[in-house]
Amino acid sequence: MSKKPIEVNDGNFRREVLKSDVPVLVDFWADWCAPCKMVAPVVEKIAREYSDDIKVTKLDVDKNQSTASRYNVMSIPTLLIFEDGREKDRIVGYAPKNKLVAKLGLK
Repeated sequence: MSKKPIEVNDGNFRREVLKSDVPVLVDFWADWCAPCKMVAPVVEKIAREYSDDIKVTKLDVDKNQSTASRYNVMSIPTLLIFEDGREKDRIVGYAPKNKLVAKLGLK
């Protein structure tokens, strides 16, 4: 899998996230969001270190409002974890790497 986060959008969300055969971390973010910029390096590090186990994606909420609305993303950053096409967990706001890794069930 990719060693860096994959950009997803309203058009490919189903294929990249819901139909994935591995767990997926989706970072809902926006360019103007300062906390999003704080969590971005953490998300990128997880993508590099755990690319064999999970898929890491990013979705710009300003450009993809339909998907953000469908999953009730009210604040950003919001990180959703999907398994087998369903939302398994949600983290709103900044989270350190160890918290994200634990939520993902990784070591």
